[in-house]
Amino acid sequence: MTLNCNGKLIDLSTPKVMGILNLTPDSFYDGGKYEGEQGILGQVEKMLAEGATFIDVGAYSSRPGAAIVTLEDELTRIVPVVTMLIKTFPKINLSIDTFRSKVADACLKEGATMVNDISAGIQDDRMLAVVAEHGIPYCMMHMKGTPQNMQQNTDYSDLVVDLLYYFSERIARAREYHINDVIIDPGFGFSKTLEQNYTLLQNLDLLQTLELPILVGLSRKSMIYKVLEKTPQEALNGTTALHMVALQKGARILRVHDVAAAIECIILNEQLN
Repeated sequence: MTLNCNGKLIDLSTPKVMGILNLTPDSFYDGGKYEGEQGILGQVEKMLAEGATFIDVGAYSSRPGAAIVTLEDELTRIVPVVTMLIKTFPKINLSIDTFRSKVADACLKEGATMVNDISAGIQDDRMLAVVAEHGIPYCMMHMKGTPQNMQQNTDYSDLVVDLLYYFSERIARAREYHINDVIIDPGFGFSKTLEQNYTLLQNLDLLQTLELPILVGLSRKSMIYKVLEKTPQEALNGTTALHMVALQKGARILRVHDVAAAIECIILNEQLN
């Protein structure tokens, strides 16, 4: 499996790490942590040095019940940062975490190389057209509803079967736009109870039937720290444990806050295969 990021082929035969850069004041773990030019550049430089292949930049918190951010505010938060990062790190593979096509388009025009859309194009019917126009990889996540109401949408006839149906439909829609590089994200913590998250992880390998790269976002989430009766700040060890399970079940990209720990997971997992 490979991804074409603006002419650079990323080989996913060995799993890769996507480092998270939140520009929001209310993200569940690192909200407001990276403010100002030096804070942002320092964190990105650290993640790249530790081995991140991608940096995922978001300016709209998608945690359950997150506040709504206007389009103007999202653009104001993210576009200058994207411009700065591309200028400072010209070879960076920058992923844009947004469900809005105008935000994606503005950032892609600045040199970003991927879109990470929690709504799989459902929230903005222009998103797939924008992705197709730029010819970049597209990560589509499973979620029902919006971040504001998704935790009221956790009813499934069969969780894994429902996800397979959802992705089959969204992939077919992306193919209609001739989007070649599609990544699927099962959406841990999105429209799923704690128990459903673990059912999904246990059956993650079944998503390989879609024959597309699987991105997993488990880092420091409530499915970890609630079970351990810890805080997000204390959930790194639990995150690492579940990352190894995800790798064993076919994850090709780990989306993480802690790049060095995730790289170690990948190295050790490669020794088992």
